[in-house]
This record gives sequence, C-alpha cells and structure tokens, in this order.
Amino acid sequence: MSADTNLTALLDDAFGRIRSGVHHAVEGLDTDALTFRPDRDSNSIAWLVWHVARIQDDHISALRDTEQAWTNGWSERFGLPFDESDTGYGHSNEQVAAVSPRAEDLLGYFDAVHEATVGYLSTIELAQLDRVVDDSWDPPVTLAVRLVSVVTDNLEHVGQAAYVRGVAERRAD
Repeated sequence: MSADTNLTALLDDAFGRIRSGVHHAVEGLDTDALTFRPDRDSNSIAWLVWHVARIQDDHISALRDTEQAWTNGWSERFGLPFDESDTGYGHSNEQVAAVSPRAEDLLGYFDAVHEATVGYLSTIELAQLDRVVDDSWDPPVTLAVRLVSVVTDNLEHVGQAAYVRGVAERRAD
C-alpha cells in the first residue's frame, strides 16, 4: 500500500468518525429534542451539528476552491437569519436558538458536505500536506494543519452534541 493510499485511508477514517457521530447524535430526534439546551448558555444539538457542517463545508470548499454546499441551496432550505457566510463562530444565545431544522435537513446538509469532503480527500497526495493554505496566520497554516483543525473542531462539537442528547434523553425519562 502506498503512502498516498494510507493517507487517504487515514483521512477517510477520521472524517467517517465525524459522520458516524453526527448521525448518532441526530437520528430519531424531533425538532424539540434537536433544539433542547441544558441551559440558556448551552448549544443545542441542532446548532452544534449545523456548525460542524458549516465549518467543514467552509474549510474544505476553500481547499477545493469550489462553492460550498451551503450556498448551493442549503442556506435557503434552512432559512436562517444569518449572513450566508456565517459558520456560527461567536453566536449569541438568540442566534443559537434560531437554528431549528428538521433532522432530515440537518443530516441532508451534513451528508452533502461529507460527500464533497470525501471526494476531495481522495485527491490529496502526501507531498501536498506542507502546502500553505492560509498565510494570514503566524506561522502560516498548511494543508495538514487545516485538515487536523477541521477534524479536531468537528469531533469536539460532535462529542458535545452526543452529551446534549444524553442529557435530553435522561430529562425525558
């Protein structure tokens, strides 16, 4: 197996774990459960998963130099009162509460992003990982660092969504 094949398998596994976690956190929930917040300052499952998809969509689309899935129909479907470029960073309590999609739409958007991501991952070669993709940081961000950043951020938020689901389910008992 070549190093490039190993790289693709590694990245597919990492992003596949994000997808698995997203589906586990969302499947079978109605809008009330998706928008449950343990307290006013908490994020809901809906917001967390939307944010996961937005970050992955934004960052991977920039790497691919393609249009985001969000700006290709999903933004209109969600109908959120945010700028189309908004990814959720720094949202207020009111903005978190505004994210209240149906599970089908949330998973549909995430899965569209995931499919685009997996398609891109299969094109990455080991030699490309040192390529600078964002020179607005010091040190500049390489492709490898950006991919690890997306995986880390996404897994943190997926874990939070799983936790909120557990709290919501225990609350209902």
